[in-house]
Amino acid sequence: EYHLDELKYCINQAYDKKFDTPTIAPLTKKMGVYFLELYHGPTLAFKDMALSILPRLLKKAAQKLNLKKEIVILTATSGDTGKAALEGFAGAKGTKIIVFFPLRGVSKIQERQMLTQEGENTFAIGIRGNFDDAQKGVKEIFEDPDFNKKMDEKNYIFSSANSINIGRLIPQIVYYFYAYLNLCCMGEIKAGEKINIAVPTGNFGNILAAYYAKEMGLPMNKLICASNENKVLADFFNSGIYDKRRELVMTISPSMDILMSSNLERLLWSISEGENELVKELMNSLGKKGLYQINSEMKKKLKDFYGGFAPQEESRQYIKEVFEKSKYLLDPHTAVG
Repeated sequence: EYHLDELKYCINQAYDKKFDTPTIAPLTKKMGVYFLELYHGPTLAFKDMALSILPRLLKKAAQKLNLKKEIVILTATSGDTGKAALEGFAGAKGTKIIVFFPLRGVSKIQERQMLTQEGENTFAIGIRGNFDDAQKGVKEIFEDPDFNKKMDEKNYIFSSANSINIGRLIPQIVYYFYAYLNLCCMGEIKAGEKINIAVPTGNFGNILAAYYAKEMGLPMNKLICASNENKVLADFFNSGIYDKRRELVMTISPSMDILMSSNLERLLWSISEGENELVKELMNSLGKKGLYQINSEMKKKLKDFYGGFAPQEESRQYIKEVFEKSKYLLDPHTAVG
């Protein structure tokens, strides 16, 4: 548990002049749509919003728990998490961070950002395979009791900068409340009025944070889960069936080129009202058969979500249209949303 003064200290240290605007996450209206700009951090990735504060929260937690071991942060990335995590933990005492990324599975600028990161405690490793392979490997390390025992004997303990760590999601919940408050202050909506939120989605972390905000009372109508051509999530929300038995498509929005959306497991737990065995059964089915189907009661609880997808050509056309009409340049992931 963090005291208010501890939180204030972490917040002030995290959200400082590293961000290029004092508002940190400004709202911009273009062509009748509000864009929450989450790219003003040091690495230009939206993950800066959470990964600027996570190292400070971890350090404070270690102090409160009187933890003497060195923390080894293991992270898999499809592009944006990697550099943001390396930047956030660079130079952080008592930590080392290792980021695994798919060779030829991230953009050139993302790869260069990671490989040129400064900091004696930072390491970036390219793997053969895709993001799902990297994520699977990290989870297997966490779940290997023998390896964890060896690390413990050498005075190390594992943690993660991926959304497997709930500390990654909690800061993301905040900016949904912040955006809603700004809309109220700008006179665009009245307090209590429901809004729709579209989230470009790959691993289901950012939109899960929006769902948690809704569960905490933020007035929302629809949560629009926007997929690229790797549309396992869009199909799931439309059918109740999660089926990853398909070829991964390499797109212009590489951070969403994912077939195993790990945070969806958390949503399954919520809509099953904490039925651990049921969720375990579904995840085992996904691991063994490559798919699962939720029951009718769980499907009813997905009514707050809408799943859709945008092919690459549509995304390109929308980027072109918005720029020509408003001189506002969209990122390919934003264009999907």
